[in-house]
Amino acid sequence: MDAQLAQLRPTAPHTGSFADCLMAGLRKNPKEIACKYFYDAAGSKLFDEICELPEYYQTRTETMLLTRHAGEIAALIGDGAEIVEFGAGSLRKVRLLLDAAKAGAYTPLDISGAYLAGVVRQLAADYPHLTLRPLVGDFTLPLDIPALPGHSRRAGFFPGSTIGNFKPDAAMALLRRMRGVLNGGGLLVGVDLVKDPARLHAAYNDAAGVTALFNKNLLVRANRELGADFDVDDFAHYAPYNPNAHRIEMYLVSRKRQRVTIAGEHFDFAHGEAVHSEDSHKYTIESFREMAVRAGFRPRTVWTDAERLFSLHWLES
Repeated sequence: MDAQLAQLRPTAPHTGSFADCLMAGLRKNPKEIACKYFYDAAGSKLFDEICELPEYYQTRTETMLLTRHAGEIAALIGDGAEIVEFGAGSLRKVRLLLDAAKAGAYTPLDISGAYLAGVVRQLAADYPHLTLRPLVGDFTLPLDIPALPGHSRRAGFFPGSTIGNFKPDAAMALLRRMRGVLNGGGLLVGVDLVKDPARLHAAYNDAAGVTALFNKNLLVRANRELGADFDVDDFAHYAPYNPNAHRIEMYLVSRKRQRVTIAGEHFDFAHGEAVHSEDSHKYTIESFREMAVRAGFRPRTVWTDAERLFSLHWLES
């Protein structure tokens, strides 16, 4: 069926456009860029490439868990449910849920309308009887997702360990908001686990340099959309693991002293100055379940691989 992109309005005041957020972040000390702006069409394509890299164990491990436990997950979701995906990710993952759970509707929510349009085009041909309701919106903001006529049961899907991109307090607040829009339904969430730092370092510093291109795409996007004059080659990708905080920290580091202009405003960068672009927190199974409880969920089944690299959690309201 045809599906029109709808703009979902936040229930709280909007925090600003890409330009507003970028410039506000660069005025800070230390400087930062919000990681949600990674995912324009080019950034989403680069992330899809990252998911296929040999170093990036997350996607293949999560996909294996979804495949192996599809029947159990489907029984928890229930037939005919509306599956709400917070951030339109890999279609391979959501197809496993759509097939196993015999879903009645799919509501992908993403900040990138272009990416959503591609998602819908691909799914519409293969699932002619599935109700598709793509929503352009920022799931990090308080949202009200209207009820879909004929689909009273709702289940959330939040794969890829995207929850790790939020500081623990923000992650707990996000889970609370998700619980609020699921109307009593459950949430299936992928969570990356604490492990050997060397393995984590390799996953975010791949030999092919795709993650570096993904990180630098923030600057490419600023040049294209905002008329900024970043020299992308004058910034280096840097992604160390912080073992005390259990997180990967991603930065763009200025290779020299330089000045960048955005919308007539000048931003100076010192040689070696780092711009923070993303965190990726890692959890133990126990620490994530404890956080889910504090967010108001009841943790139920958890699935993990033999090496305990990654985990899938079913949380009930």
